[in-house]
Amino acid sequence: MPPSAMAAKRALEDRAKTITPQTDPIPQPLISALYAESAVLKIWTVAAKALGSVTPPALYPEYTGKDKSYVYRALDFWTSGFFPGSLYLLLERQIRYPSFYNRDSASDNGNPLPHRLLLQHLCQWWSANLHQNAAKRDTHDVGFMIAPWAIKAWELHRDPKAYGSLVLAAHSLASRFDKRVQSLRSWDVCHTKRYSFTDNSKDFLVIIDNMLNLDLLFWVARETGDTALYEIAVAHARTTQKHHIRADKSTCHVVNYHQDGTVKAKFTHQGYSDESCWSRGQSWGILGFMQTYEWTNDESFLQTARELADYFLEHLPEDSVPYWDFDAPVDASCPRDTSAGMVACCGLVLLYKALREREEETAAQHYLDSALRILDGTVSKFMTPSPAKFGVDLSETDLTTFPDNEPAKQPGTLTILPSKSTGATTRVANGASSFLKCPETILDAATVCNYEFASRRWADHGLVYADYYFLLLGNMLLDLGLVSR
Repeated sequence: MPPSAMAAKRALEDRAKTITPQTDPIPQPLISALYAESAVLKIWTVAAKALGSVTPPALYPEYTGKDKSYVYRALDFWTSGFFPGSLYLLLERQIRYPSFYNRDSASDNGNPLPHRLLLQHLCQWWSANLHQNAAKRDTHDVGFMIAPWAIKAWELHRDPKAYGSLVLAAHSLASRFDKRVQSLRSWDVCHTKRYSFTDNSKDFLVIIDNMLNLDLLFWVARETGDTALYEIAVAHARTTQKHHIRADKSTCHVVNYHQDGTVKAKFTHQGYSDESCWSRGQSWGILGFMQTYEWTNDESFLQTARELADYFLEHLPEDSVPYWDFDAPVDASCPRDTSAGMVACCGLVLLYKALREREEETAAQHYLDSALRILDGTVSKFMTPSPAKFGVDLSETDLTTFPDNEPAKQPGTLTILPSKSTGATTRVANGASSFLKCPETILDAATVCNYEFASRRWADHGLVYADYYFLLLGNMLLDLGLVSR
């Protein structure tokens, strides 16, 4: 990274640590939801199914079916990094905010939580097979596959293999940069019932989602001093800024370029129409440009993020939970997208942080309040129930000892117990083949794709990256000191 940019970023980081929030406390119901034991339990219940397996997981959760249980995808699918990323976010809470984590997540009921070492084992177990994705050069999604867990693995316990995978993944991603287009290619192929692209010599497809993969390039550029990665990330952001954003500050999902860099066509792959504003695409833009601003301190990226955020907020319904597309006809069957809301919330919190650093207090507070409104609407309507809680099985803690009067016992076994409200009496041990049946995601009402010409449509379900950004939001608020530790 150029020395000036690196110095600016470190100065911003140092300044952020000295900022004392002047906001009213975050409402307790939102704190209780963000750091609920039930949220930890849902992630743990899915993760613990892999305990004792002969090799690490090869299939990864993506979305929930009609029974609210996860449907899994192959390890090279673009969403594979989010579930281990969620595990690492929980581990980060234990390591960086242990007093808060133990107090607010568990002690109200005196319940235990997964031990830090066991949680770290599951983090590494669930990511063990994902290192191979770092070498993939056939997709821009290598950032999503690697960064959510590998950056935390390095920052929290200096995992050298994770560091190596991050560096390799960044160079794999950078291999997709075209100097003529000044952009990273997103997809090599793309199919719907309406169109099909298969020839890279004729089409250069770029999606707004790709903004989220720039963080990987910036991170590795800082760690290794590779200025080329930094320059590629900035160039891609500027090209996206120029061609994906409409005059009214809504975003286009896909831009197809000629090989000389001129625009060939603009259309959607997951939204309502080519001219509509797909809500998650807009949220990818908000968070992506804010991350880019944090790395570069370039005012234009901050301004772009604000404009995208303002459009997003102006088009929210009364309850602040976005519909899947801001231009789709709204009726009883129109699906929401809680994942769009959670991604946007993370971007809004970064806007709050940036504007506080600039001493623009009123504007900063506006974006924080807006994030909390989206969060409130989401948890009020679409946070899934849980009939279970953590417990301890003490039945096998008495062992024969010498001397005979030895008072010590083995620790109990972490279990999942029915909540009192369920009226159930069966205790279910962690790792058992059967367990209390409850929705496996923290949030519901997400939408993968509802485009009418899509090869397949998914709507109104739980979604692994909705939960990931929900947990990330909680960690961001802790990091900014907006929640008491």
